[in-house]
Amino acid sequence: MGRLLDMSAYPRRKHFEYFCSLPYPYVGVTVETDVSGLVNHCKETGRSFYLMFMHAAALAADSIPAFRQRVHGGGIMEYDQCPTSHTEMKPDGTYCYCTLHHHMPLQEYLIQAQAAREKCQADGGIQEEEDVESMYFISTLPWLHYSSLIQPVAGGKESNPRITWGRYIQNEQGLYTLPVTVLAHHALVDGSHLALFYERLKIQLGVRS
Repeated sequence: MGRLLDMSAYPRRKHFEYFCSLPYPYVGVTVETDVSGLVNHCKETGRSFYLMFMHAAALAADSIPAFRQRVHGGGIMEYDQCPTSHTEMKPDGTYCYCTLHHHMPLQEYLIQAQAAREKCQADGGIQEEEDVESMYFISTLPWLHYSSLIQPVAGGKESNPRITWGRYIQNEQGLYTLPVTVLAHHALVDGSHLALFYERLKIQLGVRS
């Protein structure tokens, strides 16, 4: 469910109009993130790090209204909850898009998510669903521990936040870290919102570990 915001009362209206006028109105950052607790938890329990981290990232994003907002016509649509659409590797080396809903108990999410992954790997493709506006676009580079990332976008009207992460490594202090990248539409999201996402992500990761 979503609602259109009253633009006459929206405090960032001028910012919204300005960034919507740009050909590339996106802002992004990559942050090295400590995932030691989650890595150890997954090793102990056998749970999927991929699904556990995605669940944490989605809940962190949902806790920030700006991440749930989308450019919609000449205004802003704010959704109550936003599902994820993530890339899933197929046996032939290509990938498919897999949609997951995360507002449910964690164990229930993990069961449903694993079933959705297996179905996508078997017969999924890259055909978009009819309504993708509310989604977070999720992808990973599990082969690389990178320091920066350039992500493709369809155009200035596309305002789905993109969340990507790479391969985790263990540093000299024994901590496991991985790069986490967020790309968002600057008409909706500022630097303070990006910083808040990483703060909320840290909290979510702590809950899981």
